Amino acid sequence: MSAVLRTLFEHARHRPEAVALRGESQAVNYAALARAVECAAQRLRRAGVRTAAVLMENAPAWAVVDLAAQLADVVLVPLPAFFSDEQLAHAIEDAAVELVVTDMPARVRGLAVTDPAPSDDIEALGASYAGIRVSPRGSPLPAGIAKVTYTSGTTGSPKGVCLSQAAIDEVAQNLHARLGPELVARHLCLLPLATLLENIGGLYLPLLAGGEACLWSSARCGLQGAAGLDARRLVEALHTSGATSAILIPQMLQALVAREARLPEARFLAVGGAPVAPGLLRRAAELGLPVFEGYGLSENASVVCVNTPAAHRAGSVGRPLPHAGVRLAPDGELLVRGGLFAGYLHDGAPALVEGYWPTGDLGHIDGDGYVHLTGRKKNIFITAYGRNVAPEWVERELVLQPAIAQAVVYGEARPWNAAIVVARADASLVGEAIARANGSLPDYARVSRFVLADEPFSVANGELTGTGRPRRSAILARYGARLNALYESTSVQEVLA
Repeated sequence: MSAVLRTLFEHARHRPEAVALRGESQAVNYAALARAVECAAQRLRRAGVRTAAVLMENAPAWAVVDLAAQLADVVLVPLPAFFSDEQLAHAIEDAAVELVVTDMPARVRGLAVTDPAPSDDIEALGASYAGIRVSPRGSPLPAGIAKVTYTSGTTGSPKGVCLSQAAIDEVAQNLHARLGPELVARHLCLLPLATLLENIGGLYLPLLAGGEACLWSSARCGLQGAAGLDARRLVEALHTSGATSAILIPQMLQALVAREARLPEARFLAVGGAPVAPGLLRRAAELGLPVFEGYGLSENASVVCVNTPAAHRAGSVGRPLPHAGVRLAPDGELLVRGGLFAGYLHDGAPALVEGYWPTGDLGHIDGDGYVHLTGRKKNIFITAYGRNVAPEWVERELVLQPAIAQAVVYGEARPWNAAIVVARADASLVGEAIARANGSLPDYARVSRFVLADEPFSVANGELTGTGRPRRSAILARYGARLNALYESTSVQEVLA
C-alpha cells in the first residue's frame, strides 16, 4: 500500500471528522474519503482493467479516482484537459488505456478510440462519472509502473513518463519531511491535478500532513480565457479558500504582483515550472507574499529542490530534498538522482550518467548547497560573434518591465538578438521597456529589435507548455517569417546606431 493511502486510512481511524478535501460545494472528511476510495477501488477491480485514465476537472472526485487506482493496483494515466484531442487520443493509445474515467464523456467519445461497450461508471462522493471503455491498441505497460504522466514538453506529441509507486512515495514523503504540516494545512490546487507537480505537491502532500486539499475548477481559480488567466478570480480564489499554500507558475505570480495582492493566510507559495525573474520575486517579497522557488521534473517524480522559510536563498531554487542528489556535468548541466522514473513509455530504461539523470538544465551549486538555474542546454543559441546566450536569462529581464507580459528571444547565428513580445497594454511602450531591460544586460545579450505577438502565448494556442514554458518551436513557426524579414530589413550599422 502506498504511503499516502496508509496515512489516509490512519487519519480516517484517528481523526475521521477532519476535512481532507474541499470542493466548490462539499467538504469531504477523512472517513468519507477513505470509504469513497474503497468503493471506487472495488469498482475498478470489477471492471478488470490494468490501465485506466482520468480526464476530469479538479474536484474531490479526481482525488478519489487517483487514490482508488492505487488501492486497486491499477496503473493510472492522468490526462490534462488542456491537451488537444489529438494529444489525448495519442496518450490513450500509447499507454494501452482500457478505461477512461471522465466528467466530459462527450469529448472522450469523440476521440474515435473508444469502445461502443456500455460505460463502467464510477461512483464517487455521491455522483456518478462515466467509465468509458477503450480497446487497447498500444503495447502492454511494463511491470512495476503505478502512473504514466504525459508532458506536452516542447513538441506536439506528448511523452509518457513511467513512474513506480516507490518513486512517487519517495518524493511525497521527503517533501513532507522538508515542509512539515503547518505550511500546507490548506492547499489550493491552482494547476490541473493531471500535472504531476500538483498531483504530488497539491494532493498527496496535504493528505500526508493531515491537512486539506482545496480542489476547485480551473474557471473558479481564474484559469480561463485567451491568455489562460483571470487575475481577479485568481486572487479571489486564494482569499476565499483561506489557502495556506499553493503552487504557482510564473504568470500567476506576475498576476498577483500586478494586482498588489495581499494574502494574510498564505504561508507557502511555491513557484516553479519555468524560470522566475529576480525582480518579480523582489516585488512579491515587498508585498509580503511568502514565495519560494523550487525545481523539479517529471523524470524525477516532480520535486527535486525547494526553498523553505527555514532555508531560503533568493535567486536559487533551494537545496535538494533529502532523497535527491544534484551534481554538475563538466558543461554545467544539472545531473539529478532520487525518485527516478523507469523510463519513457516504450523506450526502455532511462540512459543515466553514473546513476544520475541528465536534466538538460544548466546551472551551478553554491557553497551552501543551493542550486541555481541559468537556462536550458538545448535552448542556448550562439550568436554570429560566437557568444553563448541562454534566452531564459534575457527573457527574465524583459518581463520585469511593466509593459511586457511575455517574451521569447532568438539570435542563433545572428549578429544581434530579436524578441517576440506580448505587450501588457500599450504596445507603444515596448521599445522603451526593452531599452531599460538592455541596461542590465551585456551587449551580446541585448535585444535590438522586436516583433509584437498577435496574442498571448498560451496552452490553448499551443505556444506554452502546461507548466508555463514557451514552446519555442511553435512560436518560431508562427513568427519566423516576420523575424526573418526583420533581420533582412535591418543592417548591423542601424542596430549599432
